[in-house]
Amino acid sequence: MNVAALVLLGGQPTTASADWEDHEHLSREQVVALLARAAPGGHPDLRAKNLGDLDLHGIDFRRADLSSTVFNGANLRDANLDGTNLTVAFFEHADLSGASLRGAELFSGQLAGAILRGADLDGVRFIGDLRHTDFTGARMTHMKGAADMKNQSMGLMHTSMVNGKAVGADLSDSDFSRAEFTFSDFSHATMVRTRLYRADFSGSNLTAVDLSHADLRDARLTDADLTGANLTDSDLTGADLQGVRGIAMATTTGARGLPVEP
Repeated sequence: MNVAALVLLGGQPTTASADWEDHEHLSREQVVALLARAAPGGHPDLRAKNLGDLDLHGIDFRRADLSSTVFNGANLRDANLDGTNLTVAFFEHADLSGASLRGAELFSGQLAGAILRGADLDGVRFIGDLRHTDFTGARMTHMKGAADMKNQSMGLMHTSMVNGKAVGADLSDSDFSRAEFTFSDFSHATMVRTRLYRADFSGSNLTAVDLSHADLRDARLTDADLTGANLTDSDLTGADLQGVRGIAMATTTGARGLPVEP
Protein backbone atom coordinates (compact mmCIF):
# COMPACT_ATOMS: atom_id res chain seq x y z
CA MET A 1 0.00 0.00 0.00
CA ASN A 2 1.42 3.44 -0.87
CA VAL A 3 1.82 6.24 1.67
CA ALA A 4 -1.14 8.27 0.39
CA ALA A 5 -3.50 5.32 0.69
CA LEU A 6 -2.21 4.51 4.17
CA VAL A 7 -2.80 8.07 5.37
CA LEU A 8 -6.30 8.25 3.90
CA LEU A 9 -7.19 5.03 5.68
CA GLY A 10 -6.01 6.46 8.98
CA GLY A 11 -2.55 4.85 9.13
CA GLN A 12 0.32 6.49 10.96
CA PRO A 13 3.50 5.70 8.98
CA THR A 14 6.76 6.84 10.54
CA THR A 15 10.23 7.39 9.12
CA ALA A 16 11.37 4.15 10.68
CA SER A 17 8.51 1.96 9.54
CA ALA A 18 7.94 3.30 6.05
CA ASP A 19 11.65 4.11 5.44
CA TRP A 20 10.45 6.32 2.56
CA GLU A 21 12.25 4.08 0.09
CA ASP A 22 10.26 5.57 -2.78
CA HIS A 23 11.11 9.16 -1.77
CA GLU A 24 14.32 10.65 -3.20
CA HIS A 25 16.42 12.23 -0.45
CA LEU A 26 17.63 15.73 -1.25
CA SER A 27 20.05 18.11 0.43
CA ARG A 28 19.29 21.77 1.15
CA GLU A 29 21.55 22.74 -1.76
CA GLN A 30 19.63 20.45 -4.15
CA VAL A 31 16.31 21.90 -2.98
CA VAL A 32 17.49 25.47 -3.57
CA ALA A 33 18.82 24.53 -7.03
CA LEU A 34 15.55 22.87 -8.07
CA LEU A 35 13.57 25.89 -6.96
CA ALA A 36 15.91 28.26 -8.77
CA ARG A 37 15.50 26.36 -12.06
CA ALA A 38 11.71 26.70 -12.03
CA ALA A 39 10.13 29.13 -14.46
CA PRO A 40 9.14 32.50 -12.94
CA GLY A 41 5.65 32.20 -11.52
CA GLY A 42 5.64 28.44 -12.19
CA HIS A 43 5.06 25.47 -9.92
CA PRO A 44 8.39 23.83 -8.96
CA ASP A 45 8.03 20.07 -8.80
CA LEU A 46 9.30 18.56 -5.55
CA ARG A 47 6.72 15.83 -5.22
CA ALA A 48 7.42 12.78 -3.04
CA LYS A 49 10.86 13.91 -1.87
CA ASN A 50 12.44 13.12 1.47
CA LEU A 51 13.47 16.40 3.09
CA GLY A 52 13.33 15.07 6.63
CA ASP A 53 15.64 16.61 9.24
CA LEU A 54 17.01 19.21 6.79
CA ASP A 55 17.74 22.84 7.62
CA LEU A 56 15.31 24.57 5.25
CA HIS A 57 14.84 27.79 7.19
CA GLY A 58 13.89 30.83 5.15
CA ILE A 59 13.57 28.97 1.83
CA ASP A 60 11.00 30.29 -0.66
CA PHE A 61 8.81 27.34 -1.76
CA ARG A 62 5.98 29.51 -3.09
CA ARG A 63 3.55 27.67 -5.41
CA ALA A 64 5.66 24.49 -5.38
CA ASP A 65 4.11 21.04 -5.70
CA LEU A 66 5.22 19.36 -2.48
CA SER A 67 2.53 16.68 -2.37
CA SER A 68 3.55 13.52 -0.50
CA THR A 69 6.86 15.14 0.46
CA VAL A 70 8.38 14.33 3.86
CA PHE A 71 9.52 17.19 6.11
CA ASN A 72 9.60 15.24 9.36
CA GLY A 73 11.96 16.90 11.85
CA ALA A 74 12.96 19.62 9.36
CA ASN A 75 13.76 23.23 10.26
CA LEU A 76 11.34 25.37 8.23
CA ARG A 77 11.44 28.47 10.41
CA ASP A 78 10.40 31.57 8.43
CA ALA A 79 10.05 29.52 5.22
CA ASN A 80 7.56 30.68 2.57
CA LEU A 81 5.11 27.94 1.61
CA ASP A 82 2.36 30.22 0.24
CA GLY A 83 0.15 28.57 -2.36
CA THR A 84 1.95 25.24 -2.18
CA ASN A 85 0.37 21.84 -2.76
CA LEU A 86 1.06 19.93 0.46
CA THR A 87 -1.48 17.15 -0.04
CA VAL A 88 -0.45 14.14 2.08
CA ALA A 89 2.71 15.95 3.16
CA PHE A 90 4.43 14.97 6.43
CA PHE A 91 5.61 17.59 8.95
CA GLU A 92 5.82 15.46 12.07
CA HIS A 93 7.96 17.27 14.69
CA ALA A 94 9.01 19.88 12.11
CA ASP A 95 9.63 23.48 13.17
CA LEU A 96 7.55 25.93 11.10
CA SER A 97 7.75 28.85 13.53
CA GLY A 98 7.12 32.10 11.68
CA ALA A 99 6.53 30.26 8.39
CA SER A 100 3.93 31.46 5.88
CA LEU A 101 1.52 28.92 4.39
CA ARG A 102 -1.11 31.31 3.06
CA GLY A 103 -3.52 29.58 0.68
CA ALA A 104 -1.68 26.24 0.87
CA GLU A 105 -3.47 22.93 0.26
CA LEU A 106 -2.85 20.62 3.22
CA PHE A 107 -5.39 17.88 2.63
CA SER A 108 -4.56 14.82 4.72
CA GLY A 109 -1.55 16.62 6.21
CA GLN A 110 0.37 15.00 9.04
CA LEU A 111 1.65 17.61 11.54
CA ALA A 112 1.76 15.64 14.77
CA GLY A 113 4.21 17.27 17.15
CA ALA A 114 4.99 20.14 14.77
CA ILE A 115 5.71 23.70 15.96
CA LEU A 116 3.91 26.52 14.14
CA ARG A 117 4.35 29.37 16.61
CA GLY A 118 3.49 32.64 14.93
CA ALA A 119 2.93 30.93 11.56
CA ASP A 120 0.52 32.40 9.00
CA LEU A 121 -2.04 29.85 7.74
CA ASP A 122 -4.60 32.29 6.36
CA GLY A 123 -6.84 30.55 3.81
CA VAL A 124 -5.22 27.12 4.19
CA ARG A 125 -7.29 24.07 3.26
CA PHE A 126 -6.55 21.54 6.00
CA ILE A 127 -7.72 18.12 7.05
CA GLY A 128 -5.38 15.91 8.99
CA ASP A 129 -3.50 15.10 12.17
CA LEU A 130 -2.54 17.89 14.60
CA ARG A 131 -1.82 15.85 17.72
CA HIS A 132 0.48 17.73 20.13
CA THR A 133 0.90 20.53 17.57
CA ASP A 134 1.82 24.03 18.81
CA PHE A 135 0.01 26.94 17.10
CA THR A 136 0.73 29.53 19.80
CA GLY A 137 0.17 33.00 18.36
CA ALA A 138 -0.50 31.62 14.88
CA ARG A 139 -2.80 33.21 12.32
CA MET A 140 -5.37 30.57 11.33
CA THR A 141 -7.98 32.85 9.77
CA HIS A 142 -10.22 31.89 6.82
CA MET A 143 -9.04 28.29 7.08
CA LYS A 144 -11.11 25.55 5.47
CA GLY A 145 -10.79 22.82 8.06
CA ALA A 146 -14.26 21.30 8.02
CA ALA A 147 -14.68 17.53 7.74
CA ASP A 148 -14.75 16.14 4.21
CA MET A 149 -18.29 14.85 3.86
CA LYS A 150 -17.57 13.36 0.41
CA ASN A 151 -15.34 10.53 1.64
CA GLN A 152 -17.65 8.75 4.06
CA SER A 153 -16.77 5.37 2.55
CA MET A 154 -13.26 5.79 4.03
CA GLY A 155 -14.54 7.08 7.35
CA LEU A 156 -15.08 10.69 8.31
CA MET A 157 -11.95 12.63 7.39
CA HIS A 158 -11.62 15.57 9.75
CA THR A 159 -9.17 17.88 11.48
CA SER A 160 -7.93 16.26 14.68
CA MET A 161 -6.08 18.30 17.30
CA VAL A 162 -5.66 16.33 20.51
CA ASN A 163 -3.46 17.71 23.30
CA GLY A 164 -2.55 20.62 21.05
CA LYS A 165 -1.83 24.25 21.83
CA ALA A 166 -3.21 27.38 20.17
CA VAL A 167 -2.75 29.96 22.92
CA GLY A 168 -3.49 33.44 21.58
CA ALA A 169 -4.04 32.11 18.05
CA ASP A 170 -6.53 33.76 15.69
CA LEU A 171 -8.99 31.30 14.12
CA SER A 172 -11.55 33.91 13.07
CA ASP A 173 -13.76 33.39 10.02
CA SER A 174 -12.57 29.78 9.61
CA ASP A 175 -14.65 26.63 9.20
CA PHE A 176 -13.70 23.79 11.55
CA SER A 177 -17.03 21.98 11.52
CA ARG A 178 -16.78 18.49 13.03
CA ALA A 179 -13.15 19.08 14.03
CA GLU A 180 -11.70 17.31 17.05
CA PHE A 181 -10.09 19.82 19.42
CA THR A 182 -10.04 17.73 22.59
CA PHE A 183 -7.81 18.34 25.62
CA SER A 184 -6.16 21.31 23.89
CA ASP A 185 -5.23 24.78 25.11
CA PHE A 186 -7.03 27.58 23.26
CA SER A 187 -6.76 30.12 26.05
CA HIS A 188 -6.90 33.75 24.87
CA ALA A 189 -7.52 32.61 21.28
CA THR A 190 -9.82 34.50 18.90
CA MET A 191 -12.61 32.60 17.14
CA VAL A 192 -14.86 35.40 15.98
CA ARG A 193 -17.46 34.18 13.45
CA THR A 194 -15.72 30.79 13.37
CA ARG A 195 -17.89 27.87 12.24
CA LEU A 196 -17.53 25.11 14.84
CA TYR A 197 -20.64 23.09 14.10
CA ARG A 198 -20.36 19.72 15.86
CA ALA A 199 -16.75 20.43 16.84
CA ASP A 200 -15.49 18.57 19.91
CA PHE A 201 -13.74 20.66 22.58
CA SER A 202 -14.05 18.07 25.37
CA GLY A 203 -11.62 18.74 28.19
CA SER A 204 -10.14 21.81 26.48
CA ASN A 205 -9.04 25.11 27.96
CA LEU A 206 -11.18 27.89 26.45
CA THR A 207 -10.50 30.52 29.08
CA ALA A 208 -10.70 34.10 27.82
CA VAL A 209 -11.46 32.88 24.27
CA ASP A 210 -13.37 35.27 22.01
CA LEU A 211 -16.16 33.13 20.53
CA SER A 212 -18.43 36.04 19.64
CA HIS A 213 -20.75 35.30 16.72
CA ALA A 214 -19.32 31.74 16.54
CA ASP A 215 -21.40 28.80 15.34
CA LEU A 216 -21.19 26.15 18.07
CA ARG A 217 -24.40 24.30 17.24
CA ASP A 218 -24.27 20.68 18.41
CA ALA A 219 -20.67 21.21 19.55
CA ARG A 220 -19.32 19.10 22.38
CA LEU A 221 -17.93 21.14 25.28
CA THR A 222 -17.89 18.40 27.90
CA ASP A 223 -15.63 19.39 30.81
CA ALA A 224 -14.28 22.39 28.91
CA ASP A 225 -13.34 25.59 30.77
CA LEU A 226 -15.07 28.75 29.46
CA THR A 227 -14.02 31.07 32.29
CA GLY A 228 -13.80 34.62 30.95
CA ALA A 229 -14.84 33.57 27.44
CA ASN A 230 -16.77 35.95 25.18
CA LEU A 231 -19.87 34.17 23.87
CA THR A 232 -21.64 37.31 22.64
CA ASP A 233 -24.20 36.42 19.95
CA SER A 234 -22.78 32.90 19.61
CA ASP A 235 -25.05 29.96 18.80
CA LEU A 236 -24.76 26.96 21.15
CA THR A 237 -28.07 25.36 20.18
CA GLY A 238 -27.85 21.64 20.87
CA ALA A 239 -24.34 21.88 22.33
CA ASP A 240 -23.30 19.34 24.97
CA LEU A 241 -22.37 21.41 28.03
CA GLN A 242 -22.09 18.55 30.51
CA GLY A 243 -19.43 19.36 33.11
CA VAL A 244 -18.53 22.66 31.43
CA ARG A 245 -16.92 25.19 33.77
CA GLY A 246 -16.87 28.96 33.90
CA ILE A 247 -20.05 29.86 31.99
CA ALA A 248 -21.13 32.01 34.91
CA MET A 249 -17.94 34.03 34.38
CA ALA A 250 -18.33 34.27 30.60
CA THR A 251 -19.93 37.09 28.61
CA THR A 252 -23.14 35.61 27.18
CA THR A 253 -25.03 38.61 25.83
CA GLY A 254 -27.21 37.46 22.93
CA ALA A 255 -25.92 33.87 23.10
CA ARG A 256 -28.38 31.20 22.03
CA GLY A 257 -28.74 27.65 23.31
CA LEU A 258 -27.46 28.20 26.85
CA PRO A 259 -29.37 26.62 29.77
CA VAL A 260 -32.11 28.85 31.12
CA GLU A 261 -31.54 29.52 34.78
CA PRO A 262 -34.60 28.97 37.02
